[in-house]
Amino acid sequence: MSSRRKFIHAAALACSASALLPYQGLAMTHNYKSALKKDYLPIGMAGYSFVNYTIDQTIAIMNRVGINHLSVKDFHLPLDSNQQTIDDVLSRFKAGGIQVYTVGVIYMRSEADVDRAFDYAKRVGVNMIVGVPLYDLLTYTEKKVKEYNIRIAIHNHGPEDKLYPGPKDVYDRIEKMDPRMGLCLDIGHAFRAGVAPDKAVTAYAKRIYDLHIKDVTAARADGKAIEAGRGEIDFPAFIAALRSINYKGVCSIEYEKDMKDVLPGIAESAGYLRGVMS
Repeated sequence: MSSRRKFIHAAALACSASALLPYQGLAMTHNYKSALKKDYLPIGMAGYSFVNYTIDQTIAIMNRVGINHLSVKDFHLPLDSNQQTIDDVLSRFKAGGIQVYTVGVIYMRSEADVDRAFDYAKRVGVNMIVGVPLYDLLTYTEKKVKEYNIRIAIHNHGPEDKLYPGPKDVYDRIEKMDPRMGLCLDIGHAFRAGVAPDKAVTAYAKRIYDLHIKDVTAARADGKAIEAGRGEIDFPAFIAALRSINYKGVCSIEYEKDMKDVLPGIAESAGYLRGVMS
């Protein structure tokens, strides 16, 4: 653990240095993407990280840290958006060098919610939804997966979640369903639920379609979100597990600490993650 913490400063230096400057209006003049080598695994952002930011601010922050994959949330692109609004929002992200690769997290509490989610994903043009359907909607969700040929990655939300606290709670319910029914493994919430992320990766390898990456202070329900590398998750073991299963998806950082000042923490987390990958 001590060696991992010492490594933070060197691993995050290139990204975190940029965090010392104001980001607003500097997305293009301080764009670090061209200076970074291609990530071993694509690093993205879970849209919830930007709940307090506009689309333009989100693009600027992502440009500053060289991240160009985004799971878009409904506060930036509402579920009931018409096609013109969808096209306009996607054009803004594309012009900023950001690829919207999935949508969510979307909560599904009725068949109408499921219908709306799949129609929305189709109109956005993505092939995956990060979602949370109620248990009695799983069969109906599977029907829509087959109809639309759009995968669903069900998100685990930790000990407080009565539906899917850990990845096993997802996997046990979808294991025998269509293979396009899978998991969005949130490693921080899994860890708080008592599951080591590297063990979850190897146990549920065939159904892990997306990742939400955060560190936490303790493997307990009261563990708090913190910058990657500062908490208790064994990131070298986690990345090694992803390599071992030949993971093909995106590793999306979900930054939930200091959510009105996310740039320094995202920069440090991205730098640390890249350092471990390398």
